[in-house]
Amino acid sequence: MGVRADRLSEVTCAQFLAEIERERYDVLVLALVGGAVQAVLHGVRALWPEPAARPVLVTGYVGVVYEKLADGLLLRHGADLVLANSRHDAGRFRAVYEGVGADAGAVTETALPFLDGAAYERAGDRAHTVVFAVQPSVPESRTDRAYLLERAARHARLHPGREVLIKLRSRPGEHTTHLEEQPYQRLAERIPGGLPANCRLVYGNMGEVLDGTDLLVTVSSTAALESLHRGIPTAVLTDLGIREVLGNHHFLGSGCLASWDQLDAGLLPQGDPDWLADQGVTGAEGSFGAARARLDELLGRGVLPAVAPYYTRVTAPGYLPGILARHHLAPDGTPLPGALRESGGRSRLRRRLRAHLREAARGVYRQGVQRVAPMIRRLGEL
Repeated sequence: MGVRADRLSEVTCAQFLAEIERERYDVLVLALVGGAVQAVLHGVRALWPEPAARPVLVTGYVGVVYEKLADGLLLRHGADLVLANSRHDAGRFRAVYEGVGADAGAVTETALPFLDGAAYERAGDRAHTVVFAVQPSVPESRTDRAYLLERAARHARLHPGREVLIKLRSRPGEHTTHLEEQPYQRLAERIPGGLPANCRLVYGNMGEVLDGTDLLVTVSSTAALESLHRGIPTAVLTDLGIREVLGNHHFLGSGCLASWDQLDAGLLPQGDPDWLADQGVTGAEGSFGAARARLDELLGRGVLPAVAPYYTRVTAPGYLPGILARHHLAPDGTPLPGALRESGGRSRLRRRLRAHLREAARGVYRQGVQRVAPMIRRLGEL
């Protein structure tokens, strides 16, 4: 039996570890941020400090890894499988582990799990439907975001035979992982004369939007990888520079880097075949075979060695204890006093109450970010 560990906001890490000690789990998929993964790894080590019939621990990344590579990977070291989404990522992951003298045997090459959809069928030489896939936090400033929106509108005016869609991540006030301080919906209201008739805002599933797309434009969204997987012409914008903070540096060598000026002139970028294969965007058929084989081999052992994370009280004495303490664990991975005190219906009631309070707090924060803060800034500019 397997379980996903992705709800540690609702129970403490200590409570979760107590559950997996009571129940018999074969596999734990740690779909968590790095610090929480590290806490679970040390907690499991504390539960089974010697070779034992413990669960197989699996972790990794879902999308493109272009920031905090070393930090995120080292926080995941110690899992039995660290899934890499491409040959490129697998090489980088192993280099990080080997660079600190840590075992890299857990790194296993797979493929991006969200690549799907029908292959693109070109209808003539020109793009009929252009989709600008926006991101909630890239770029960050209102000036840069307004610039990109204005350029999309200008592209629509220059090409009245094209339909330009601004693909938004969420509706105003809708809960998302990343909060938008400058939503494109608000910026569109400020465009003199409004958006042209052939340019509009759209919501919904990205895969369904890509079904009718002839040119995908973005700064660095993973939508670019979905688009390239289907063979759709894809442009990663260089208008604001090629910078790590934007994430578009990940697409160096892809053949997709382009500016709005070049797109206005008719460019339809095509992905470089070697880059696409190296990134796992193409040729991913059967890419999960190695992970399945590795998992079967681990499950077949019966007894697994004790978890051995790279971060210990010897290698990171000023870093690890703080991470574990945030998850109610002592430096040796055992629960802190009081971490397991709550139990039964009263504990569940408290957890539900905390969940409701957290959701209410998120709503207040979103309103503050999206409405109050911009108003205060405008007043300050008077």
